[in-house]
Amino acid sequence: MMDQVVLQNPNLFGNMKLQSYWLDTAPPFEGESGKLGGTADVAIIGGGFTGLSAALALSKKGARVVLVEMATVGNGGSGRNGGMCSNGLAIDFSTAVKLLGHERAKVAYKSYDTAVDVVERIVKEENIDCNFVRSGKIRLASKPAHFERLQKSYDVLRRGVDQETVLFSREQLHTQIGSDKFFGGLGQNKSAAMHMGKFVRGLATAARKNGAQIFESAAMTDLRRLGGFRHEIRTSRGSFEASQVLIASGALTRKPQFFRRRIVPVGSFIIVTEPLPEEVAAGLLPTRRNASNTRNLVNYFRLTPDNRLLFGGRARFALSSPTSDVKSGHILHAEMTRVFPQLRNTRIDYCWGGLVDLTHDRLPRAGEHDGLFYSIGYSGHGTQMATYMGTVMADVLGGKAASNIWGDLDWPAVPGHFGPPWFLPFVGAYYRFKDLVS
Repeated sequence: MMDQVVLQNPNLFGNMKLQSYWLDTAPPFEGESGKLGGTADVAIIGGGFTGLSAALALSKKGARVVLVEMATVGNGGSGRNGGMCSNGLAIDFSTAVKLLGHERAKVAYKSYDTAVDVVERIVKEENIDCNFVRSGKIRLASKPAHFERLQKSYDVLRRGVDQETVLFSREQLHTQIGSDKFFGGLGQNKSAAMHMGKFVRGLATAARKNGAQIFESAAMTDLRRLGGFRHEIRTSRGSFEASQVLIASGALTRKPQFFRRRIVPVGSFIIVTEPLPEEVAAGLLPTRRNASNTRNLVNYFRLTPDNRLLFGGRARFALSSPTSDVKSGHILHAEMTRVFPQLRNTRIDYCWGGLVDLTHDRLPRAGEHDGLFYSIGYSGHGTQMATYMGTVMADVLGGKAASNIWGDLDWPAVPGHFGPPWFLPFVGAYYRFKDLVS
């Protein structure tokens, strides 16, 4: 139930649903009935983009696949995100060069181009009706100094990394956004947008059609290696054995502790307006690009297929709950109407929160640890990379380790992180200060 006590304007928020717009407006998916048991070639833990695309690819190769999901498919980050399928890294390319070297950073950047291509290929091959469109994206400079950094990024990317990158001065921004709050922008044309609920449930349907067994409401309670290539997976719906296990549970990964110490779950929150008249929607984002700003506490926004404005970001450094979501919704509404004053009287129909699975350097991690395969840590850029890595990990499980470009990255534990992220309020205060002074 929505916490009515904190609603500031019943006319705008009174009928707001505290659930994901994507999941609420997608066709239903029904997994397996009955109890779990028996054996499988591969057990997949997590029913998001990684797990489902891996299940689809492995099933097509003839493997017996059992996927277990603690709630429903897409209930985690895959069904709670901003609906963007973007090329480009989660960090600035120059930062990636410092971490990886120029050639390795270029390979990493290009892998996101490939990832968007893979999403498009799966949509077409499996005939998934999810409103996929190559809309492009734009990063909007929140301060004049930020535009100078975007100019430097543009110069670097145009030199053999991404020739389709474009730069917009402040005077040119009117062609991209109906707001005067920004100082220029960096556009990347390979990015796409789609309906996330339709895509994730379409993936599940395609995987099941090809033979994968998908068990919802099957939270993993224990995972034990029996020796050799056998694992026992215990869940709330029964136990089974598998030769190989793929951990694909993102920010919700709790076991083994090795993964929990290396992933920081950070809350991200989203509001969605009522459907807007065509002329109003066109005035907000004339080219329908996905958009984000350059603040540390980033905001992102896009138009949905039915002309609603989706507006999200790190409204609060807190985890999702009904009360937390409502508080975050009001923060986001205030920022949305600062950027788009023309929406100040627009009704908010949806508000929800989700978790981003951050690594310390915001680069994904995938490989094998102690006999378990994994692909997690997409750090807010997971739609395309998670889908792509599901197909890659299907190859890795088949013996093609070289397919995994993230496999040899060091992955130290986050100091002081053993469970719930107690330090997030301090991190939030630090980034708010940086946004004030940078």
